[in-house]
Amino acid sequence: MASRPKATILDIAREAGVSKSTVSLVLQGSDLIRPETALKVRKAIEDVGYVYNRGAANLRKAHSNVIGMVINDLTNPFFAEMAVGMERVFQSAGVVPFIANTAENPVRQEEVLKSLMEQGVAGLIVSPARGTTPGAFRRIEMAGLPIVFTMRRLPESRIPVIAPDNHRGAWLATAHLIRKGHRRLAFFGGSSDLVVYHERLGGFREACEALGIAKRDTLVVEGETSRKGGIACLETALAMAEPPTAALCFNDAVAFGVMLALRKRGLEPGAGFAVVGFDDVIEAQHYMPALTSVAVDSAGLGERAAHVMLKMIQSRTTRAEDHIGAVNLVIRDSCGPDRRAGMGDAA
Repeated sequence: MASRPKATILDIAREAGVSKSTVSLVLQGSDLIRPETALKVRKAIEDVGYVYNRGAANLRKAHSNVIGMVINDLTNPFFAEMAVGMERVFQSAGVVPFIANTAENPVRQEEVLKSLMEQGVAGLIVSPARGTTPGAFRRIEMAGLPIVFTMRRLPESRIPVIAPDNHRGAWLATAHLIRKGHRRLAFFGGSSDLVVYHERLGGFREACEALGIAKRDTLVVEGETSRKGGIACLETALAMAEPPTAALCFNDAVAFGVMLALRKRGLEPGAGFAVVGFDDVIEAQHYMPALTSVAVDSAGLGERAAHVMLKMIQSRTTRAEDHIGAVNLVIRDSCGPDRRAGMGDAA
């Protein structure tokens, strides 16, 4: 009679209906797992006949069952969707997530990080606030606490980052506007203190250069990454002697502000002025007109960040690989051709 194959962690995970990371944490005796989840996993271990080699496991219990999620702006739908993705993974793993909103305030961020460290969290996922310097996280790194950045990287920082391909996304969006016949293009929103700003602006500029748009025919307007910022950017652009006919916006919130300002001036977004956003939040497809946007899987990035954090805790390490998520352009109704040029594709 053939011997039964040895049970694996995957077998336990399937039997218990949890992730492999959860099983691994239970096997290590981690306090990160809720008692009811741990009990379910232990029963599955018995049911599948798994034998754990503790001598080779180098066990050391974690000090907390809480992971801090420090988000820069929860009023932005993109970051809210990303946080939901993180919570989904942590809840599945039986981990308690603690979420804090810094409202783009580095002082508030410092207070939150200090408090979470004093509470003894097992790890931190942070989307850094505007104006954050790499030194803001030095104490955390020296303490050996696992930390992951989402969306925003900091200059010269070695902290792992989970982010989309900002450069490619901006390139795709800009190329689409140029193919629509637009020859005077703008980049609206964001500020030079953000690495992500330079990544997206870099994609915009490279697409313009590659596709024959002279630098003198491009306009860059920095501003808040919000609807208010979008309104201000459009007002600045339209006050010029030769205003642009289309804009790539730093994010969808800026794009929504641009479209609001266009309507106030009696212009129809997509017809009188082409608008492309970045992030493709849920609201983008329901906006009037529906917003063309660079799609970023915000919830998926949040899930990836959570999985990376669990693996770092499990492996007792503060190192992990960066992850650059794929992007694609979702074409809707907000970026028709340049009618003044008499050229371009049909909308």
